[in-house]
Amino acid sequence: MATPFETHGAFSWSELATTDVAAAKKFYGQLLGWQLKDMNMGEMTYTVVNAGGQDIGGIMPVPASTPGTRPGWGNYVTVDNVDAVTDRVRSLGGKVLVQPTDIPTVGRFSLIQDPQGATLSLITYAQR
Repeated sequence: MATPFETHGAFSWSELATTDVAAAKKFYGQLLGWQLKDMNMGEMTYTVVNAGGQDIGGIMPVPASTPGTRPGWGNYVTVDNVDAVTDRVRSLGGKVLVQPTDIPTVGRFSLIQDPQGATLSLITYAQR
C-alpha cells in the first residue's frame, strides 16, 4: 500500500513556522500529546512532530528571509514531479511563490498560490 509520501495528490506533511518554537512545542506537545524531536539542519533546528509512531509534520522558526511573517501552519501535497506540476500553476491562474527548491535528504518542494490566494507547498520526496 502506498503512503502519502508516495501518492501523487496526497497531503503528506504539515509544518508550523513560528516566532517562538519553544512555546509552540510546549503548547502542542501538551495539547495533543505529540512526541517532538529536534534535528540540526545547519542554519536552524527543525522539530519533527510524531503522533502514534508516525512522523506527520514539523515546527520551525519563521525564516529570516521573510521577516514580519505571522506564525502559521502550511501543508505539503506529494506530487510525482514538482518541477512539472509547478510549471502548470500559472496556466491554471495561480502564482509560484517559491520556485522548486531542493531540501537536502528530503526532496524538492515549491510554494504556490491558487487563484483565490490560498497557499500550498508541493513536494516530491527523495527516493529512499
